[in-house]
Amino acid sequence: MKAFNLQLFNLLAASFLLSCVNETNVSAQNPVETNRPTADYKPAFAGQTRIKGIKTTTPYATTVINKKLENPWAISVMPDGRFLITQKGGTMVILAANGSLSKTITELPKVDDSGQGGLLDVTLAPDFAKSRMVYWAYSEPQSKGILLAIAKGKLSANETAIENQTVIYRATPAHTGRLQYGSRIVFDKNGNLFVSTGERSDREIRVHAQYLNSSLGKILHLTPDGKAVAGGPFVTKEGARPEIYSLGHRNPDGLAIDPQTGELWEAEFGPKGGDEINLIKPGKNYGWPIITYGVEYSGAKIGDAIQQKDGYEQPVYYWNPVISPGSIAFYTGNLSEWKGNLFVAALSGSHIIRLVLKANKVVGEERLLADEGERFRDLVTGKDGALYAVTDGGKLYRIAKK
Repeated sequence: MKAFNLQLFNLLAASFLLSCVNETNVSAQNPVETNRPTADYKPAFAGQTRIKGIKTTTPYATTVINKKLENPWAISVMPDGRFLITQKGGTMVILAANGSLSKTITELPKVDDSGQGGLLDVTLAPDFAKSRMVYWAYSEPQSKGILLAIAKGKLSANETAIENQTVIYRATPAHTGRLQYGSRIVFDKNGNLFVSTGERSDREIRVHAQYLNSSLGKILHLTPDGKAVAGGPFVTKEGARPEIYSLGHRNPDGLAIDPQTGELWEAEFGPKGGDEINLIKPGKNYGWPIITYGVEYSGAKIGDAIQQKDGYEQPVYYWNPVISPGSIAFYTGNLSEWKGNLFVAALSGSHIIRLVLKANKVVGEERLLADEGERFRDLVTGKDGALYAVTDGGKLYRIAKK
Protein backbone atom coordinates (compact mmCIF):
# COMPACT_ATOMS: atom_id res chain seq x y z
CA MET A 1 0.00 0.00 0.00
CA LYS A 2 2.81 2.38 0.87
CA ALA A 3 4.53 1.57 -2.44
CA PHE A 4 1.30 2.30 -4.31
CA ASN A 5 0.90 5.66 -2.51
CA LEU A 6 4.50 6.59 -3.28
CA GLN A 7 4.02 5.68 -6.93
CA LEU A 8 0.81 7.75 -7.08
CA PHE A 9 2.57 10.70 -5.44
CA ASN A 10 5.42 10.54 -7.98
CA LEU A 11 2.98 10.42 -10.89
CA LEU A 12 1.05 13.43 -9.59
CA ALA A 13 4.24 15.39 -8.96
CA ALA A 14 5.56 14.62 -12.44
CA SER A 15 2.24 15.63 -13.98
CA PHE A 16 2.26 18.92 -12.08
CA LEU A 17 5.81 19.76 -13.16
CA LEU A 18 5.05 18.91 -16.79
CA SER A 19 1.97 21.12 -16.79
CA CYS A 20 4.04 24.01 -15.43
CA VAL A 21 6.61 23.61 -18.19
CA ASN A 22 3.93 23.38 -20.90
CA GLU A 23 2.09 26.43 -19.58
CA THR A 24 5.02 28.80 -19.75
CA ASN A 25 7.52 27.04 -22.06
CA VAL A 26 10.29 28.20 -19.74
CA SER A 27 12.86 26.44 -17.64
CA ALA A 28 15.03 27.78 -14.87
CA GLN A 29 18.09 29.10 -16.69
CA ASN A 30 20.26 32.17 -16.27
CA PRO A 31 19.43 35.23 -18.37
CA VAL A 32 20.74 35.01 -21.95
CA GLU A 33 22.37 38.45 -21.64
CA THR A 34 25.68 38.23 -19.79
CA ASN A 35 27.43 41.44 -20.86
CA ARG A 36 27.57 44.48 -18.60
CA PRO A 37 24.89 47.13 -19.25
CA THR A 38 26.06 50.35 -20.88
CA ALA A 39 24.11 52.40 -18.33
CA ASP A 40 23.74 51.49 -14.66
CA TYR A 41 20.00 52.15 -14.48
CA LYS A 42 17.56 50.13 -12.41
CA PRO A 43 14.44 48.59 -13.99
CA ALA A 44 11.04 49.87 -12.93
CA PHE A 45 9.78 46.38 -12.06
CA ALA A 46 11.01 42.82 -11.77
CA GLY A 47 11.30 41.07 -15.13
CA GLN A 48 11.59 44.26 -17.18
CA THR A 49 15.04 43.20 -18.39
CA ARG A 50 17.32 40.15 -18.26
CA ILE A 51 14.53 37.68 -17.68
CA LYS A 52 15.45 34.01 -17.21
CA GLY A 53 16.60 32.12 -20.27
CA ILE A 54 14.58 29.44 -22.05
CA LYS A 55 15.44 26.80 -24.62
CA THR A 56 13.34 25.30 -27.40
CA THR A 57 12.94 21.55 -26.83
CA THR A 58 11.23 20.72 -30.14
CA PRO A 59 13.76 19.71 -32.82
CA TYR A 60 13.92 22.24 -35.66
CA ALA A 61 16.00 22.72 -38.79
CA THR A 62 17.52 25.91 -40.19
CA THR A 63 18.06 26.31 -43.94
CA VAL A 64 19.30 29.22 -46.07
CA ILE A 65 17.01 29.11 -49.11
CA ASN A 66 18.37 32.22 -50.83
CA LYS A 67 21.70 33.99 -50.38
CA LYS A 68 21.63 36.43 -53.32
CA LEU A 69 19.26 39.15 -52.13
CA GLU A 70 20.50 42.74 -52.30
CA ASN A 71 20.23 44.25 -48.84
CA PRO A 72 16.66 43.09 -48.15
CA TRP A 73 14.63 45.17 -45.72
CA ALA A 74 11.16 43.63 -45.46
CA ILE A 75 9.40 40.39 -46.33
CA SER A 76 5.69 39.82 -46.83
CA VAL A 77 3.94 36.49 -47.52
CA MET A 78 1.73 36.27 -50.60
CA PRO A 79 -1.52 34.24 -50.53
CA ASP A 80 0.06 31.39 -52.52
CA GLY A 81 3.04 31.09 -50.17
CA ARG A 82 5.55 33.09 -52.21
CA PHE A 83 7.40 36.10 -50.76
CA LEU A 84 7.42 39.77 -51.72
CA ILE A 85 10.66 41.36 -50.52
CA THR A 86 11.91 44.95 -50.62
CA GLN A 87 15.56 45.67 -51.31
CA LYS A 88 17.00 48.80 -49.79
CA GLY A 89 18.34 50.16 -53.06
CA GLY A 90 14.88 50.57 -54.56
CA THR A 91 13.59 47.30 -56.03
CA MET A 92 11.20 44.56 -54.94
CA VAL A 93 11.55 40.89 -55.75
CA ILE A 94 9.12 37.99 -55.64
CA LEU A 95 10.57 34.66 -54.55
CA ALA A 96 9.01 31.25 -54.97
CA ALA A 97 8.20 29.36 -51.79
CA ASN A 98 11.50 27.47 -52.15
CA GLY A 99 13.44 30.76 -52.20
CA SER A 100 14.24 30.91 -55.91
CA LEU A 101 13.86 34.23 -57.73
CA SER A 102 10.58 34.56 -59.59
CA LYS A 103 10.08 38.24 -60.48
CA THR A 104 11.82 41.61 -60.13
CA ILE A 105 9.83 44.82 -59.73
CA THR A 106 11.50 48.06 -60.78
CA GLU A 107 10.36 51.59 -61.69
CA LEU A 108 9.39 52.37 -58.12
CA PRO A 109 9.68 55.91 -56.70
CA LYS A 110 13.19 57.27 -56.24
CA VAL A 111 14.63 56.54 -52.81
CA ASP A 112 17.52 57.99 -50.85
CA ASP A 113 19.27 54.79 -49.81
CA SER A 114 22.15 56.42 -47.96
CA GLY A 115 22.43 55.87 -44.22
CA GLN A 116 19.39 54.01 -42.90
CA GLY A 117 17.16 55.08 -45.77
CA GLY A 118 15.96 53.33 -48.89
CA LEU A 119 13.05 51.13 -49.86
CA LEU A 120 11.80 49.96 -46.47
CA ASP A 121 8.69 48.10 -45.32
CA VAL A 122 6.15 46.36 -47.55
CA THR A 123 2.70 45.03 -46.62
CA LEU A 124 -0.08 43.45 -48.65
CA ALA A 125 -3.65 44.70 -48.34
CA PRO A 126 -5.90 42.31 -46.40
CA ASP A 127 -7.87 41.70 -49.60
CA PHE A 128 -4.74 41.37 -51.76
CA ALA A 129 -5.94 38.15 -53.38
CA LYS A 130 -8.68 40.22 -54.98
CA SER A 131 -7.37 43.81 -55.06
CA ARG A 132 -3.61 43.08 -55.56
CA MET A 133 -2.87 46.26 -53.59
CA VAL A 134 0.59 46.68 -52.10
CA TYR A 135 1.62 49.26 -49.47
CA TRP A 136 5.24 50.24 -48.89
CA ALA A 137 7.44 52.76 -47.10
CA TYR A 138 10.54 54.54 -48.37
CA SER A 139 12.82 57.49 -47.72
CA GLU A 140 11.83 60.14 -50.23
CA PRO A 141 14.31 62.88 -51.21
CA GLN A 142 12.90 66.41 -51.03
CA SER A 143 14.33 69.81 -51.95
CA LYS A 144 14.98 70.52 -48.26
CA GLY A 145 15.82 67.12 -46.87
CA ILE A 146 14.41 63.60 -46.80
CA LEU A 147 11.20 62.21 -45.32
CA LEU A 148 9.41 58.93 -44.82
CA ALA A 149 6.71 58.34 -47.46
CA ILE A 150 3.99 55.70 -47.51
CA ALA A 151 2.78 54.63 -50.95
CA LYS A 152 0.37 52.15 -52.46
CA GLY A 153 -0.26 50.59 -55.85
CA LYS A 154 -1.55 47.52 -57.66
CA LEU A 155 0.72 44.61 -58.50
CA SER A 156 0.49 44.12 -62.27
CA ALA A 157 -0.80 40.91 -63.81
CA ASN A 158 2.71 39.91 -64.92
CA GLU A 159 4.09 40.82 -61.47
CA THR A 160 6.91 43.02 -62.77
CA ALA A 161 5.41 46.43 -61.95
CA ILE A 162 3.32 48.35 -59.44
CA GLU A 163 0.54 50.19 -61.24
CA ASN A 164 -1.18 53.45 -60.24
CA GLN A 165 1.44 54.32 -57.65
CA THR A 166 0.21 56.88 -55.14
CA VAL A 167 1.89 58.43 -52.10
CA ILE A 168 -0.79 58.40 -49.40
CA TYR A 169 1.20 59.94 -46.53
CA ARG A 170 4.40 61.88 -45.86
CA ALA A 171 5.87 62.09 -42.36
CA THR A 172 6.83 65.72 -41.96
CA PRO A 173 8.87 67.73 -41.33
CA ALA A 174 11.60 66.62 -43.71
CA HIS A 175 15.12 66.47 -42.30
CA THR A 176 18.59 66.49 -43.83
CA GLY A 177 19.75 63.59 -41.66
CA ARG A 178 19.74 60.05 -43.02
CA LEU A 179 18.92 58.03 -39.93
CA GLN A 180 15.95 56.49 -38.09
CA TYR A 181 12.93 56.49 -40.38
CA GLY A 182 11.07 53.77 -38.48
CA SER A 183 8.51 52.72 -41.04
CA ARG A 184 6.73 49.46 -40.30
CA ILE A 185 3.17 49.11 -41.63
CA VAL A 186 0.49 46.75 -40.28
CA PHE A 187 -3.23 46.50 -40.95
CA ASP A 188 -5.76 46.45 -38.12
CA LYS A 189 -8.94 44.33 -38.08
CA ASN A 190 -10.90 47.12 -39.79
CA GLY A 191 -8.52 47.43 -42.73
CA ASN A 192 -6.81 50.61 -41.51
CA LEU A 193 -3.06 51.04 -41.19
CA PHE A 194 -0.77 51.49 -38.23
CA VAL A 195 2.47 53.14 -39.37
CA SER A 196 5.56 53.72 -37.23
CA THR A 197 7.79 56.74 -37.83
CA GLY A 198 11.26 57.46 -36.48
CA GLU A 199 12.32 60.76 -34.92
CA ARG A 200 15.32 61.05 -37.29
CA SER A 201 18.01 60.78 -34.58
CA ASP A 202 19.76 64.16 -34.48
CA ARG A 203 19.46 66.19 -31.26
CA GLU A 204 17.78 69.16 -32.94
CA ILE A 205 15.03 66.98 -34.45
CA ARG A 206 14.55 64.21 -31.85
CA VAL A 207 12.40 66.47 -29.66
CA HIS A 208 9.70 66.18 -32.35
CA ALA A 209 8.87 62.81 -30.81
CA GLN A 210 7.07 64.85 -28.13
CA TYR A 211 5.39 67.32 -30.52
CA LEU A 212 1.78 66.65 -31.47
CA ASN A 213 2.09 68.89 -34.54
CA SER A 214 4.83 66.64 -36.00
CA SER A 215 4.67 63.18 -37.60
CA LEU A 216 8.07 62.15 -36.27
CA GLY A 217 8.58 59.62 -33.48
CA LYS A 218 4.98 58.41 -33.61
CA ILE A 219 2.64 55.53 -34.25
CA LEU A 220 0.07 56.78 -36.77
CA HIS A 221 -3.38 55.40 -37.52
CA LEU A 222 -4.33 55.91 -41.15
CA THR A 223 -7.07 54.88 -43.55
CA PRO A 224 -6.03 53.05 -46.74
CA ASP A 225 -6.03 56.47 -48.41
CA GLY A 226 -3.69 57.98 -45.84
CA LYS A 227 -6.23 60.03 -43.89
CA ALA A 228 -6.59 60.04 -40.11
CA VAL A 229 -8.80 57.26 -38.77
CA ALA A 230 -11.84 58.87 -37.16
CA GLY A 231 -11.95 59.18 -33.40
CA GLY A 232 -8.20 59.29 -32.75
CA PRO A 233 -6.98 60.04 -29.21
CA PHE A 234 -5.79 63.58 -30.10
CA VAL A 235 -8.52 64.62 -32.50
CA THR A 236 -9.93 67.23 -30.10
CA LYS A 237 -6.56 68.65 -29.03
CA GLU A 238 -5.82 71.99 -30.68
CA GLY A 239 -2.88 71.88 -33.07
CA ALA A 240 -2.45 68.11 -32.84
CA ARG A 241 -2.31 65.89 -35.89
CA PRO A 242 -5.44 63.71 -35.77
CA GLU A 243 -3.62 60.67 -37.20
CA ILE A 244 -1.32 60.35 -34.16
CA TYR A 245 -2.06 57.21 -32.14
CA SER A 246 0.89 57.34 -29.71
CA LEU A 247 4.01 59.47 -29.27
CA GLY A 248 7.44 59.54 -27.66
CA HIS A 249 9.09 56.91 -29.86
CA ARG A 250 12.71 56.90 -30.97
CA ASN A 251 13.14 54.56 -33.94
CA PRO A 252 10.28 52.03 -34.02
CA ASP A 253 11.36 49.44 -36.60
CA GLY A 254 9.13 46.71 -35.19
CA LEU A 255 5.32 46.69 -35.24
CA ALA A 256 2.97 43.70 -34.91
CA ILE A 257 -0.57 42.88 -33.82
CA ASP A 258 -1.03 39.93 -31.48
CA PRO A 259 -3.39 37.62 -33.42
CA GLN A 260 -4.81 36.24 -30.17
CA THR A 261 -5.64 39.53 -28.42
CA GLY A 262 -5.63 42.10 -31.22
CA GLU A 263 -3.22 44.28 -29.21
CA LEU A 264 -0.55 46.36 -30.93
CA TRP A 265 3.08 45.76 -29.99
CA GLU A 266 6.15 47.76 -30.96
CA ALA A 267 9.94 47.44 -30.79
CA GLU A 268 12.24 50.45 -30.96
CA PHE A 269 15.92 51.23 -30.87
CA GLY A 270 17.28 52.83 -27.75
CA PRO A 271 20.39 55.00 -28.01
CA LYS A 272 23.41 53.31 -26.35
CA GLY A 273 21.37 50.90 -24.25
CA GLY A 274 17.64 50.71 -23.72
CA ASP A 275 16.16 48.94 -26.77
CA GLU A 276 12.46 48.50 -25.97
CA ILE A 277 9.40 46.32 -26.42
CA ASN A 278 6.20 48.31 -25.88
CA LEU A 279 2.50 47.51 -25.71
CA ILE A 280 0.94 50.40 -27.61
CA LYS A 281 -2.19 52.06 -26.27
CA PRO A 282 -3.99 55.01 -27.91
CA GLY A 283 -2.99 58.43 -26.62
CA LYS A 284 -0.06 57.20 -24.54
CA ASN A 285 3.38 58.82 -24.40
CA TYR A 286 6.32 56.38 -24.48
CA GLY A 287 8.81 58.89 -23.21
CA TRP A 288 11.59 59.52 -25.71
CA PRO A 289 13.70 61.62 -25.18
CA ILE A 290 12.38 62.49 -21.69
CA ILE A 291 12.86 59.03 -20.17
CA THR A 292 15.21 56.33 -21.42
CA TYR A 293 17.26 53.39 -20.21
CA GLY A 294 20.13 54.40 -22.50
CA VAL A 295 22.81 57.06 -22.85
CA GLU A 296 24.28 59.01 -25.77
CA TYR A 297 26.73 57.13 -27.98
CA SER A 298 29.44 59.27 -26.40
CA GLY A 299 28.43 57.92 -23.00
CA ALA A 300 26.92 61.25 -21.94
CA LYS A 301 23.57 61.28 -20.17
CA ILE A 302 20.40 62.06 -22.09
CA GLY A 303 18.33 64.94 -20.75
CA ASP A 304 17.86 64.62 -17.01
CA ALA A 305 18.96 60.94 -17.12
CA ILE A 306 15.66 59.69 -15.72
CA GLN A 307 13.95 56.39 -16.46
CA GLN A 308 10.56 56.90 -14.83
CA LYS A 309 8.19 59.85 -14.78
CA ASP A 310 4.46 60.30 -14.32
CA GLY A 311 2.64 60.54 -17.62
CA TYR A 312 5.17 58.42 -19.52
CA GLU A 313 4.78 54.72 -20.25
CA GLN A 314 7.32 52.11 -19.20
CA PRO A 315 8.53 49.54 -21.74
CA VAL A 316 7.27 46.02 -21.18
CA TYR A 317 10.85 44.87 -21.68
CA TYR A 318 14.21 46.39 -22.54
CA TRP A 319 17.76 45.33 -23.43
CA ASN A 320 20.95 46.90 -22.12
CA PRO A 321 23.33 46.62 -23.94
CA VAL A 322 21.36 46.92 -27.16
CA ILE A 323 20.42 44.20 -29.62
CA SER A 324 19.03 46.63 -32.28
CA PRO A 325 15.52 45.30 -33.00
CA GLY A 326 14.95 45.27 -36.75
CA SER A 327 11.38 43.92 -36.57
CA ILE A 328 9.00 41.78 -34.52
CA ALA A 329 6.51 39.06 -35.40
CA PHE A 330 4.11 36.82 -33.50
CA TYR A 331 4.63 33.20 -34.47
CA THR A 332 1.52 31.53 -35.89
CA GLY A 333 3.03 28.39 -37.38
CA ASN A 334 2.98 24.67 -36.60
CA LEU A 335 5.73 24.44 -34.00
CA SER A 336 3.38 24.35 -31.02
CA GLU A 337 6.07 25.26 -28.47
CA TRP A 338 6.45 28.64 -30.23
CA LYS A 339 2.75 29.42 -30.70
CA GLY A 340 1.96 32.98 -29.60
CA ASN A 341 5.61 33.80 -28.87
CA LEU A 342 7.01 37.15 -29.98
CA PHE A 343 10.09 36.92 -32.19
CA VAL A 344 12.54 39.80 -32.57
CA ALA A 345 15.03 40.23 -35.42
CA ALA A 346 18.25 41.54 -33.87
CA LEU A 347 20.64 43.53 -36.06
CA SER A 348 23.70 44.39 -33.95
CA GLY A 349 22.87 41.39 -31.76
CA SER A 350 23.19 39.09 -34.80
CA HIS A 351 20.54 36.65 -33.65
CA ILE A 352 16.80 36.06 -33.45
CA ILE A 353 15.15 36.50 -30.05
CA ARG A 354 12.19 34.43 -28.88
CA LEU A 355 10.14 36.01 -26.10
CA VAL A 356 7.48 34.12 -24.16
CA LEU A 357 4.69 36.43 -22.98
CA LYS A 358 2.25 35.85 -20.16
CA ALA A 359 -0.32 38.47 -19.11
CA ASN A 360 1.57 41.02 -21.25
CA LYS A 361 4.83 40.40 -19.40
CA VAL A 362 7.98 38.72 -20.70
CA VAL A 363 8.58 35.49 -18.78
CA GLY A 364 11.36 33.94 -20.87
CA GLU A 365 13.94 34.81 -23.51
CA GLU A 366 15.87 32.66 -25.98
CA ARG A 367 18.44 33.57 -28.63
CA LEU A 368 18.42 31.62 -31.88
CA LEU A 369 20.91 31.44 -34.79
CA ALA A 370 23.53 33.36 -32.83
CA ASP A 371 26.30 31.40 -34.59
CA GLU A 372 25.27 32.60 -38.05
CA GLY A 373 26.90 36.02 -37.72
CA GLU A 374 24.04 37.74 -39.59
CA ARG A 375 22.18 41.00 -38.99
CA PHE A 376 18.57 39.82 -38.94
CA ARG A 377 16.27 42.46 -40.46
CA ASP A 378 12.72 41.10 -40.78
CA LEU A 379 10.67 38.05 -39.75
CA VAL A 380 7.43 36.43 -40.86
CA THR A 381 5.54 33.14 -40.48
CA GLY A 382 5.15 31.41 -43.84
CA LYS A 383 2.13 29.60 -45.19
CA ASP A 384 3.88 26.32 -44.41
CA GLY A 385 4.19 27.16 -40.70
CA ALA A 386 7.92 27.88 -40.81
CA LEU A 387 9.58 31.05 -39.55
CA TYR A 388 11.34 33.03 -42.28
CA ALA A 389 13.93 35.76 -41.81
CA VAL A 390 15.90 38.05 -44.12
CA THR A 391 19.30 39.46 -43.26
CA ASP A 392 21.28 42.52 -44.25
CA GLY A 393 23.79 40.12 -45.77
CA GLY A 394 21.24 39.08 -48.41
CA LYS A 395 20.08 35.73 -47.02
CA LEU A 396 16.61 34.26 -46.56
CA TYR A 397 16.41 31.74 -43.72
CA ARG A 398 13.76 29.08 -43.19
CA ILE A 399 13.42 27.79 -39.62
CA ALA A 400 11.03 24.85 -39.39
CA LYS A 401 10.01 21.96 -37.21
CA LYS A 402 11.82 18.74 -38.13
